[in-house]
Amino acid sequence: MPDLLADLEDAQSWVDGVVGAWSLETGLRQERVPLREADLDRLRDLRVDLNTLVGHGDQSHGGPILPSSSVSARLAPDGRVVLEPRGEGSRRVGAMVLIEMFTAQSLDTWRRLKVCRNDRCGVSFYDRSRNNSGVWHDARVCGNAINLRASRARKRERELGVAQPARQAVESGDHS
Repeated sequence: MPDLLADLEDAQSWVDGVVGAWSLETGLRQERVPLREADLDRLRDLRVDLNTLVGHGDQSHGGPILPSSSVSARLAPDGRVVLEPRGEGSRRVGAMVLIEMFTAQSLDTWRRLKVCRNDRCGVSFYDRSRNNSGVWHDARVCGNAINLRASRARKRERELGVAQPARQAVESGDHS
């Protein structure tokens, strides 16, 4: 899977798409968020922090969440409080993430954000299963790989388990 934060051009393309989609989804019109080279490390750190939070959501996180992000609140005409992102570059992206984290917790969908249990993968995903039991970002890819490794390990154990008593009998001199 390509790293969308590997260079400024790829990151800008990704942010343009995400901000556009977020604007449509929330109804909060956002201008283009131009990135600078310095934003790349901050966005990568944000990705790591989010992956850690999602992967260990049931445990306390020792530090502040998105410390350089800020939002403003305003009262909409219908009386609802609307949170809006502030800042530039990675700070604005972080503010959007912060708003979405708050929204996900308010709607009880945060618990559906998970990290793939395939140690070789580690992708964060949204569990769409009815009973919130998903453990892999893609069951065909990671699920099959994990199940195949487990099956091979059980087969090796069975083979060693059968061979083990015979080898022990030979080593002990018991030829009954």
